Amino acid sequence: MGYTAYIGIGSNAGDKILNCETAISEIQKIDRHRLLARSSFFNTRPIGYTAQDWFVNSVIKIETDMEPIDLYRMLKTIEIRLGRKETFRGGPRVIDLDLLLFDDRRIETEELQVPHPRFHERQFVLIPLSEIDPNLIHPVMKKTVGELLEEIKEDQGVEKI
Repeated sequence: MGYTAYIGIGSNAGDKILNCETAISEIQKIDRHRLLARSSFFNTRPIGYTAQDWFVNSVIKIETDMEPIDLYRMLKTIEIRLGRKETFRGGPRVIDLDLLLFDDRRIETEELQVPHPRFHERQFVLIPLSEIDPNLIHPVMKKTVGELLEEIKEDQGVEKI
């Protein structure tokens, strides 16, 4: 095994905690992965399109020997298998799996951007991430997760379950 990846997990449709737990189980079933850490679950207010149910969010840290694009595609396959349907950006979803970080790599392709382009602005990512790895450094911004969290001034409605 060689790479460390952080995956954001979210759901706001159906049994949200069960959806997240099932996604984590599906990720762990891949024999090229080892779960290193997982955050608590958090209830989070939707951002952008707010006329929808709150989300349940968490972050996991895995060790993998998959390349980033293969991991990303595997996450998209799991989303579909768990019932995710294409809606509109920011709309309700049964499961959302985001590849947040992959080692300290920077990837900019049409299909994949790593680090995830907006995670440094989102308490629902930074709070669970800081729970499992507060000294993790954003490879582009060169700041720790804790420092990034301090820079967000507004309360985005993230409550530990």
